[in-house]
Amino acid sequence: MIISLLWLIVSKPGVGLCARFQQDPREVHLTTFKWIFRYLIGTSNLGLYFKYSKEFRLISYCDVDYASNKIKRRSTNGSCHIIGWNLVTWISKKQGLIVLSTIEVEYISVESCCTQLIWIKNQLEGYNIYEENIPIYCDNKAAISIYKNPILHSWAKHMEITHHFLKDHVQKGTVELQFVPTDSQLANIFTKAPLKKGWFY
Repeated sequence: MIISLLWLIVSKPGVGLCARFQQDPREVHLTTFKWIFRYLIGTSNLGLYFKYSKEFRLISYCDVDYASNKIKRRSTNGSCHIIGWNLVTWISKKQGLIVLSTIEVEYISVESCCTQLIWIKNQLEGYNIYEENIPIYCDNKAAISIYKNPILHSWAKHMEITHHFLKDHVQKGTVELQFVPTDSQLANIFTKAPLKKGWFY
């Protein structure tokens, strides 16, 4: 069952979490996979729709699920990148660091999203499409304020490096940090795995 669903790991954090237990599966993992299969059966007609649009604008949303990994207490980053009205790339990835606050974890998530945006921007320049001031929408005002207050970045060495990386790209005009309310945060789907009984019906 796990091998047949490995292609879902990119977009569904719950599948990746279950894949970690394929050497020693328990009943709870079987139940979870049954929920995933019910979801797939009920949503087989859904997919990505690419709509033509004259407006060519690259935007990005990033979010994080703080300490969501129950085993190692690492957080999960999620981000999605939209060109025009079309979702073109997304990521859901466990962070490499264990951090002590939601502000730090959100800030690291923004940095990860910025790195992905720079890669997309460089790819688009190969097609003579030049984007500047690309908005990154984050639902944590405190994480956005760290960029504006240079004193707060000294909490930890990794925060200081992240701060200078983001500050450099905002000053260059590559990206622009903007607040978005949590209920409008599109990246939530990549950080919060909807594995609740009955959710897929």
